[in-house]
Amino acid sequence: MKLPKPPTTRLDGKRALVTGASSGIGLGAAVALADQGAHVVCAARGRDRLADAVAAMEAEGYAVEALELDVADVDGMAAALDGQGAFDVVVNSAGMARHSPALDTTPDDFDAVMGVNLRGAYFLSTHAARHMRDAGLAGSIIHISSQMGHVGGVDRAVYCASKHALEGMVKAMAIEWGPHGIRINTLCPTFIRTPLAEVSLQDPDRRAWIEGMIKLGRVGEVEDIMGGVVYLASNASALVTGTALMIDGGWTAD
Repeated sequence: MKLPKPPTTRLDGKRALVTGASSGIGLGAAVALADQGAHVVCAARGRDRLADAVAAMEAEGYAVEALELDVADVDGMAAALDGQGAFDVVVNSAGMARHSPALDTTPDDFDAVMGVNLRGAYFLSTHAARHMRDAGLAGSIIHISSQMGHVGGVDRAVYCASKHALEGMVKAMAIEWGPHGIRINTLCPTFIRTPLAEVSLQDPDRRAWIEGMIKLGRVGEVEDIMGGVVYLASNASALVTGTALMIDGGWTAD
C-alpha cells in the first residue's frame, strides 16, 4: 500500500514580504515565516521600530532584512517593491483603525482607514501577483483581515466596512489568479493582545464583553496567529484560495 505523503510547511529557499512587520501580528508573521526557513523582507513605515525588530530577528539567526514602506502611498510602495522582484509569499499585516460611532465618523477618518485597509491592500496584491505571474511563481498572498470582516462591531462601522470589502476583494482576485497558480486568502483574528487592541482591552467592561464573545474564553496572543500564517504560506494549503481562515476563538460561530 502506498501511503499519502504529508505536505511540508518548510519554506526553505522562499522569499517572503511582510508588511506591518515592526510589531504585533506583522512581527509574529515575519518570525513564523523565518522560522520555517524563508528569507523575510520586513516592511513598515517606522524606521526605528523596524530596525529593532529586524535586529532582534537577526540575533536569533533568521534571514531577514528591512524595507521602509507605507502601503497607503501606492506609488511609493510600487517604487520600493519594483527593485525587490517577485516574492513567493506576501503577508499584508499593515492596518489602521479609527473607531467611533458611525454618526461621528469624519471623511478624513474614513479615507485614512480605507486608504490602508483596502486601497493599499488592493494595490499591494496586484503588484505582488503581477511579479509572481511574470516570474512563473505559484505564490501565496495573505491578508491579515479580521473577524470584523464577517460580523459587525460597536463603534467599528468604518473598520468593518474596510474588512468586509477586503474579503470580497480577495475572493474576486482568487478567481482571476487561480489559473496562474497564485493563491490569495485572508486570516481573520479575534482581538489579539497587541498595541492596537490595548485601548479596548484596558476598558474592564469592553474586555468582559470581548471575552464573553470569544467562545474559548480568552483574548488571543500573537503566537495564536503564527501557525495560520505558516499554513497559508506553505504547501500545506496548496488547494486553499479565496477563503478566510478564522482564528477568532469561536466569535463568529453563532
